Amino acid sequence: QVQLVESGGGLVQPGGSLRLSCAASGSFASFSVMGWYRQAPGKQRELVATVTNGGTTNYRDSVKGRFTISRDNTKNALYLQMNSLEPEDTAVYYCNAVTLGMYYWGKGTLVTVSS
Repeated sequence: QVQLVESGGGLVQPGGSLRLSCAASGSFASFSVMGWYRQAPGKQRELVATVTNGGTTNYRDSVKGRFTISRDNTKNALYLQMNSLEPEDTAVYYCNAVTLGMYYWGKGTLVTVSS
């Protein structure tokens, strides 16, 4: 059974940084794609960044150059380094994993960017 648990969210001022972590159970190496999604109040969930098992990354345009996604297969962990945060980045961030055509989600961690 796959379980994903996010951590690292919190309140940060504009221009600040946060690092999100996602601890995964299950066969981590079998996750063909892992990613971070976010959902702001009153908005639909949107893709932030993904990374394949081979290390190929993809980012939404608004976070390119500011966010970095990485995965550590030895620690069963996914990370999202977020720099130069903006108020528009405020959202609940969700960890996602895809394996054998199944999608798994964590419960999310709240990121609030505000002065």
